[in-house]
Amino acid sequence: MTLLMTFLVMYAQMFEPIHWSVEQKQDGNRLTVRIRARIDAGFHLYATDVPDDGPQHTEFTFETMEGLVANGAAEAVVGEKITVDDPIFGMKLSFYEKEVVFAQKFDIVADAWKLGGSVLYMACNDETCLAPTRYEFDLSGTSTAKPAKEKASANTTKTAATEPVSVDTSANAPAPQIEETVTAADAGAWSGIYRPVIDEMNALGGQTGDLSGTSHSIWYILIAGFIAGLIALVTPCVWPMIPMTVSFFLKRTKDRRRSIRDAYTYGLSIIVIYLLLGLAVTAIFGASALNSLATNAVFNIIFFLLLVVFALSFFGAFELVLPSSWTTRLDAKADATTGLISIFFMAFTLCLVSFSCTGPIIGTLLVEAATSGSMLYPAVGMFGFAVALSLPFTIFALFPSLLRSMPKSGGWMNRVKVVLGFCELALSLKFLSVADLAYGWGILDREVFLSLWIVIFLLMGLYLLGFIRLPHDDDPSAEERVSVSRLMLALVSLAFAIYMIPGLWGAPCKAISAFTPPLSTQDFVLGESSATIYHNYEEGMAEARRANKPVLVDFSGFGCVNCRKMEAAVWSAPEVKQIIENDYILIELMVDDKTPLANIETVTENGREMRLRTVGDKWSYLQRYKFGANAQPFHVLLDADGTPLNGSYSYNEDVAEYVKFLNQGLERWKK
Repeated sequence: MTLLMTFLVMYAQMFEPIHWSVEQKQDGNRLTVRIRARIDAGFHLYATDVPDDGPQHTEFTFETMEGLVANGAAEAVVGEKITVDDPIFGMKLSFYEKEVVFAQKFDIVADAWKLGGSVLYMACNDETCLAPTRYEFDLSGTSTAKPAKEKASANTTKTAATEPVSVDTSANAPAPQIEETVTAADAGAWSGIYRPVIDEMNALGGQTGDLSGTSHSIWYILIAGFIAGLIALVTPCVWPMIPMTVSFFLKRTKDRRRSIRDAYTYGLSIIVIYLLLGLAVTAIFGASALNSLATNAVFNIIFFLLLVVFALSFFGAFELVLPSSWTTRLDAKADATTGLISIFFMAFTLCLVSFSCTGPIIGTLLVEAATSGSMLYPAVGMFGFAVALSLPFTIFALFPSLLRSMPKSGGWMNRVKVVLGFCELALSLKFLSVADLAYGWGILDREVFLSLWIVIFLLMGLYLLGFIRLPHDDDPSAEERVSVSRLMLALVSLAFAIYMIPGLWGAPCKAISAFTPPLSTQDFVLGESSATIYHNYEEGMAEARRANKPVLVDFSGFGCVNCRKMEAAVWSAPEVKQIIENDYILIELMVDDKTPLANIETVTENGREMRLRTVGDKWSYLQRYKFGANAQPFHVLLDADGTPLNGSYSYNEDVAEYVKFLNQGLERWKK
């Protein structure tokens, strides 16, 4: 099978979110080359000015430049440049979304000209990055005016940084060799480790990662909003209002059907009000701003301070109250109007009166929704919140007898506020952690973060058991017993605090891995892996042949967030560590490694010639050519001859599934 047919077979595992095109415009002896990138929704393309120690920036190279002299550097002429503080790399990064057009100008200095160039780029979304990829193009033309005087004769000849080395990429040909690890005598034995095994991999099954990054997030935000609405119901500002409001509707008219209609209208008005609030947040910030909030250090500091203020308010340090004139005017509006409009103003009054309790909950929900990166999420979150908040008014209007079974207002509602205050305080540290990573302060390393969370949840448990009292709690003499619900919640809080203690010495604490700083920020870790990791494919395969072991190849990247999450959540599991260390040779290949190759290698892919200039280029091409995939993380199991032992494994934090994946490979290898 030819290389082209091989790639047609593997199309389901290849992702091409950046679509390139090149056009030329010639005006006399001036040439402008416009290189356009159309970017799929959810992805972004890094700009040309990304620092060297960051992810792969968009880089233009012109290997062939005959009859031309470059006039300046390529620059973006179409597209909005977005700059954020990235917590993973700890630096400011710029990128483009939707579309960007770069323009490069040349002076024509000969009657005919040729231009051969390439674009090295990296495509990422909010969760993962594809390997750095190269798009190559060739242009030619003739001068329509008297050629300009040569400005630099050295630039008018066909040049390359290093003379390309041709590599035969047919299915039966030996792959490129590295002299340090493969001698000429062994070249024949090594020819098989590069051969494509896409058909064999497909036959064995496997999985590929979902690059959308948002497949379940909208449901998460909706459910989070609904739960927040249920919590708001049991606060002192809302709960007492339920029987009062429902009784008002029932007594307002003797017509039972009309009273039920009014209750429905009241609940629907609450939904409309909070939905409009969510849409207003999106309109004020805009979609681009919302996309950058998750990694913007300044915004995260503001969110941290905001949540601390909310926590102090719930603790009783002060009340967040809107101006009384607002509620007075709305009361007057409700009295002055009739029909459905008056009911709408009554709902608006409830929203303002209850703000001291619901404000922090709404604020936290909006912060979480906004930093999730989609312009729809604030509205979705507010919709879920409003539905939960409006349900009791409708239900009790339909079934008035249920009002008698409602728990009475009391000190328990204040305890709900205090517990929410502890949760707000814990959540605020998540946002401070993002800012700390972005600026590199080092004040909130993983062990410091865990220490603070341990203290917060210990104090919450002690508060629920009655060992700690705040100024606005009930008089101690009136509180003699702890209810069963309080006891159970205290047990959960204390157990959670104890669960986090081993994390101070490097335990993964998988339940909170999405909140804590990365393990790399921790100063002291017990029980680190003793497995030798090979970062060169040939060296790892040679060791597998010597040790007579199968191989686990991990295609990863320095900028791959999901790769780090897989390592923390799956490879740290004892059962996984034991299998990898005892039964496999581990090869980790970084597809964004910028180390230059000793020789530029020329290969053919999809009928086009392309050059491999860096170590990352080579490993990225190996992943595409041999396995038919280009997303990371991507794990494959091989024998020492390069034959697959199982299907591929992509991003999935299920430890049991990963153990099954490894064991199936071992069984096939033993056979």
